[in-house]
Amino acid sequence: MSFLNPNPPVLSDRLLEKFDPIGLDDLGEANLLDRVDTKFMLDVGQLLTALERVSDDYRVLCVNGQRLNPYQTLYFDTPDFELYQQHHNGWADRYKIRARRYVNSAQTYLEIKHRTNRSRTLKSRMPIPYIMTHFDLATTAFIDTNMPYESGLFEPKLWNEYLRLTLVAKHRLERVTIDLNVGFGWRNAHTAFSGMAVVEVKQDDLTMPSAFSAQMRRLGVQEGGFSKYCMGVYILYQDAVKGNNMKPHLREVEKLMREGAHVAVH
Repeated sequence: MSFLNPNPPVLSDRLLEKFDPIGLDDLGEANLLDRVDTKFMLDVGQLLTALERVSDDYRVLCVNGQRLNPYQTLYFDTPDFELYQQHHNGWADRYKIRARRYVNSAQTYLEIKHRTNRSRTLKSRMPIPYIMTHFDLATTAFIDTNMPYESGLFEPKLWNEYLRLTLVAKHRLERVTIDLNVGFGWRNAHTAFSGMAVVEVKQDDLTMPSAFSAQMRRLGVQEGGFSKYCMGVYILYQDAVKGNNMKPHLREVEKLMREGAHVAVH
């Protein structure tokens, strides 16, 4: 089952073709598995304006001819949502674990993200044949090596899907991921966000200039933390988790969805 919003994104081929393409094999250091992240939430009208202004500064990742690439993710957590609670409670040092399928490239990985107390994001991953719901000997060893938790503590908690546009800076070590039509589901419950985008500017160092971040300042878009996993858990598991710190993020999401609801294809 897909939880993607059935409405198509508002990014036209005309707009996306303004960006020179780059392939997966050419990303090199731009994979940035050790990085700093700056996150933004914006409505699609703001996104369209920003993309028009930065088309000379970035290339766009093109996978098998596609510039908008679907991602499918299964997140894991402990039965009492310890990883979610760490994020909700503002722990500086925290983890996420997920199985992710990069649909257009037919690649699937088990991935661990470690947010360190120095505000860096470290990502470790291993290839797996499919999105698995239980861990075998190889994935157990991978988890035990890269997390301070035993693999047996984790169980599947949340499906997440979206369409991703990836920009790679031409003259800096920087990658910008733009997630659209973000959807969440678990069992018979699901929800989807339309009319808004979740953006991460990924850099080796925050002192580096970023053309995309400069456009966010120009448009009055404020930097702000946003976790797709935590938002999905908060919405679909409201009776099971604490969510006071998520309420402002949900109000902002609802506002952006209203503002982006009537934006025409650009």
